[in-house]
Amino acid sequence: MKSRFGLKIAIVAAVFLLCFWRVIGFSPSLDAVKQNLSDNIALGLDLKGGTHLILQVQVQDALKSEADQTIDRLRTRLARADISYTGIRRNDPGSVEDADSIEIQLEGTPTDRVSDVRAILDEEAPSWLSASSGSSSFALTLRPSELLRLKAETLQQSMSTIENRINGLGLTEPVIQQHGRAEAEHEILVQLPGVSDPARVMNLLQMSAQLEIAKEIGGPYGSPEAARSQNNGILPANSELAHYTDRGRNEWYLLERNPIVTGRDLRGATAGRDTQNPGAWQVSFSLSRQAGQRFGIFTAANIGQNLAVVLDNRIQSVASIESRIESEGVINNIDSQTEALDLALVLRAGALPASVVYLEERTVGASLGADSIRQGVRSAMYGVAIIVLMMLVYYKSAGINANVALFFNLLILLAVLSAFGFTLTLPGIAGIILTIGMAVDANVLIFERIREELCEGKAVVAALNAGFGKAFLTIIDTNLTTIIAAAFLFLFGRGPVRGFAVTLAIGLLANLFTSVFVSRLIFDLTLWRKQQVKEMSI
Repeated sequence: MKSRFGLKIAIVAAVFLLCFWRVIGFSPSLDAVKQNLSDNIALGLDLKGGTHLILQVQVQDALKSEADQTIDRLRTRLARADISYTGIRRNDPGSVEDADSIEIQLEGTPTDRVSDVRAILDEEAPSWLSASSGSSSFALTLRPSELLRLKAETLQQSMSTIENRINGLGLTEPVIQQHGRAEAEHEILVQLPGVSDPARVMNLLQMSAQLEIAKEIGGPYGSPEAARSQNNGILPANSELAHYTDRGRNEWYLLERNPIVTGRDLRGATAGRDTQNPGAWQVSFSLSRQAGQRFGIFTAANIGQNLAVVLDNRIQSVASIESRIESEGVINNIDSQTEALDLALVLRAGALPASVVYLEERTVGASLGADSIRQGVRSAMYGVAIIVLMMLVYYKSAGINANVALFFNLLILLAVLSAFGFTLTLPGIAGIILTIGMAVDANVLIFERIREELCEGKAVVAALNAGFGKAFLTIIDTNLTTIIAAAFLFLFGRGPVRGFAVTLAIGLLANLFTSVFVSRLIFDLTLWRKQQVKEMSI
């Protein structure tokens, strides 16, 4: 008997001390206790304050990029096969709703080489369905399966890139997930508790950070029209115009369409002072080994030529190649330290596969969050106080047993939230309050069963054994069904609903331990040294 009690006491003491240390710590200082609670219990957006954003990924950008790459491959292959054509172009879907209409038109191919053109289309554009639109023209549309795959990959990559950027800022407990509405399949929900500068974060998330280093083949020009007029009214093949603005300069340059290095080739990026321009900042970047080798070969063969560093279709700097360059480069002309730090961060995190736009932006003030905490804690304290009083009045000494188990239940709940990094939200506090009621309900079932056994004339120990034994299955049944309901809320719910489900499920599991194991142990210890127990205060 002693060994059995000793093991039970050791288990309960170990659980209590571990939970107490995890939630409160062992410092006697009240300030230290408050700080420990603040550090260990992560608060959600509605309690801590912060920013709530809904972003829409412009998946049509990724589809247009895929079409452009396909057009480049077709141009190269048709030229190699000596097949002429009058035009090859794609349409320009302007919104997410029009993304499915992406199409490539190939026009004016020789009628006697239709079979050769079809073979090239099958080899170079296997993801596209081709159909004849006349005797010498073809219309290409993305296969439905490929369209769905590209959309899903764009959304997932955008979420991953956004998460990397937010993590780079050091923000704690961010929520980044696909928005829950069925019709909003390209929307991302971002919740950032404790954000003090939402404008900076919004700018950081929206920045595409498409970095390219391309060879300059003409310029500078005063305007796009001037560039075309000096090239017989049209731009040279495989070239594009890029804009350069720098402290009063407003110029245009012709660049090769195919860049030598892109953001995908970066290995790292750091911000620092611009050594050649006091007061300005720069971002130094390093290239991967393969990109460095490719860049070294190009720069060695083009000494004396100009290179342009382009970020999001705007030239950041133009410089002459003076020697072989392999693994490093610099982006100059950055106005502030914050801009340089943010640019370095997004370059390290990677470019977004498509642009994003903000559909909704909502800021929750810290004072509103503090008020939510205060009101939630107050309601929980009122509920606990009423329950404690009712248990003492109705069940007398046994009510003390139930109240000890109740406080132990709350301690376990908070410890699990802290240990596993779950975020406490306002609905989570509601789940805690509901757990308090469920915890007392289990004790009520046990106590009422014991009363029934005592009324039937059974001895105290026998009534105690019968009460716990017969109520056990009922407690398991009621708690298990509610836990299953909480599991479905967690699986199919979003945000606050999940917070409610987590606290409810953890509280119910803790309730099984405290109401059956801890409560019974307290009864056993109370009756253990008594020679004969004739009555029980219940």
